[in-house]
Amino acid sequence: MAQLTDDCFAHGGALLPLDQALAELRQRLVPVTQSETLPLQHCLGRAVAQPVRAQVSVPPQANSAVDGYAVYFDDLNPDTATKLPVVGRAAAGHPHAGLPPRGSAVRIFTGALMPQGMDTVLMQEDCSATEAQVTIRPGIKRGANSRAAGEDIAAGQVALAPGTILTPTHLALAAAVGHADLPVYRPLRVALLSTGDEVNPLGQPLPPGGIYDANRPMLAALLHRLGCQVSDLGILPDKRDILAAKLAEAAAGHDAVISSGGVSTGEEDHVKAAIEIHGALHLWRLAIKPGRPVALGQIGRVPYFGLPGNPVAALLTFAFFARPLLARLGGAELPPLRAFPVRAGFAYKKKPDRREWVRVMLEPDEQGEGWLARKYPVDGAGIITSLTGSDGILELEESRTRLEPGDSARFYPYGLLGL
Repeated sequence: MAQLTDDCFAHGGALLPLDQALAELRQRLVPVTQSETLPLQHCLGRAVAQPVRAQVSVPPQANSAVDGYAVYFDDLNPDTATKLPVVGRAAAGHPHAGLPPRGSAVRIFTGALMPQGMDTVLMQEDCSATEAQVTIRPGIKRGANSRAAGEDIAAGQVALAPGTILTPTHLALAAAVGHADLPVYRPLRVALLSTGDEVNPLGQPLPPGGIYDANRPMLAALLHRLGCQVSDLGILPDKRDILAAKLAEAAAGHDAVISSGGVSTGEEDHVKAAIEIHGALHLWRLAIKPGRPVALGQIGRVPYFGLPGNPVAALLTFAFFARPLLARLGGAELPPLRAFPVRAGFAYKKKPDRREWVRVMLEPDEQGEGWLARKYPVDGAGIITSLTGSDGILELEESRTRLEPGDSARFYPYGLLGL
């Protein structure tokens, strides 16, 4: 099992663009989980631990892509119809035996091996045929409707790269190239907790000044979607010694620890002091809104992520920042985020050198050819209905200071963010 250095999360404190922060941290992080070999049917959602090479070519041999007639291309008249005797039959799993004579055709069906020497297949719809003879119109191309051996993937090629998060289509490819088992990383074990004397568990009456814990169920669901094994440590009070003891206990049996709330510099925010009893904590001041303060540290050598307490900020810092780093620790390589261009249906001003995420709803534009983004009317970092009532995030990059109606901007649907 790989180990992180004692200072892999160290940071000088300057306000950093998000992409720079992620690139810097990715260089320092290595997978911390062990690998295991599992039957294919148990690998869904796991990350590939070693290169998986094709044991066989797909397809293993040349075969027909259609129902029709296999021929030698050089036997065809390029200008007029060609009449050929039908000398045999080939079906999937039942190949034609022997070498067909030149100047002949073989009745063939989809998936059947190409008869020896023949290189072209005519679709049955393009032929006139009897049981004994087929008439072929001119104009067919050499190799038409014939799938070459290894056309999909050749034996020996890498079918699945390390870090690939296995989907049903990846499992289909692994099976096609001959793998009944795959080397995968075991799930990242994550301890999850909330902090704050005002935060209360569900099912109990709220005291004056109290709020229910919305972040923990939200983050647990996000971690499960990422394929993590989650241990719910509940809500911890704003008391340094209790926090320190619980955090040390969590680190002893997990690969990572995540909390929300209590990571700023207020008098009642004791997470930093509690972490430093057993390790180190660094406040990464990211040039983003919402969610600027994100705490990263280590309890011993176990990485710690401290997310903001406001639910919207916790969600977005998890999606754009913590999620790719946790995936990296678990051996996974998330695909690059792909935004879609949409037109803004509102005006917006922002500070330069800061990336901002605006919650929006989409509606078809007037031409019906694209999408128009409407800003959710209430945008506070604690407004959970702004998440349930919107379709995704409009991203305004650091260099942008104004957004005018009709301007193009990048849109991320929540689904593409793993939300």
